[in-house]
Amino acid sequence: MARFTGPKRKLSRREGIPLFPKDVKYMERKASATMTGKPSRRRRVSEYGIQLREKQKAKRLFGILEKQFSKYYKMASREKGSTGERLLEFLESRLDNVVYKLGFAASRNQARQYITHGHISVDGKKMTIPSYLVKAGQTIALSPKIVDNIQVKKALEESKTLPEWLERKATVGKVLRMPQREEMEQSISEPLIVEYYSR
Repeated sequence: MARFTGPKRKLSRREGIPLFPKDVKYMERKASATMTGKPSRRRRVSEYGIQLREKQKAKRLFGILEKQFSKYYKMASREKGSTGERLLEFLESRLDNVVYKLGFAASRNQARQYITHGHISVDGKKMTIPSYLVKAGQTIALSPKIVDNIQVKKALEESKTLPEWLERKATVGKVLRMPQREEMEQSISEPLIVEYYSR
């Protein structure tokens, strides 16, 4: 499984948003320090640069590499409707993202680890592929072996309100339907990504 193994905080600094839960407080401190200090001089970013940054942000937020992200875009471009929204739908319906959104894990990275270690089942069958695209009506469950794990218990306790397209009862979740645009990642501007690939 290909994944980024370098310094993660560096990615959050580059994109200007906390891509990982541990970076939230750091980015808040950085933002408040910037407000009190001297404004930094930055080069004017070109239109291409803005589009590139948006694509990189989406790619890093969901923790996937360039080849796979490009594949999702090609899949989305062949579908009916808005290419940008279909792209986000593919990203949101990845198993690692659904496990994270269900509150079984504190981050997408942690969710990915649970899946690759065989602790997640889909419709009763063990699934070890984080990029598996879940469909409406499928159930996602934690294996009994990991239910008593401290990290899992902490994630379940700290999990906030679930998105309306998901449902969870104890350690079993269900995909009620595919998410609408307002229920998907709000920090991403998908038209910029479409413009990037349309060049």
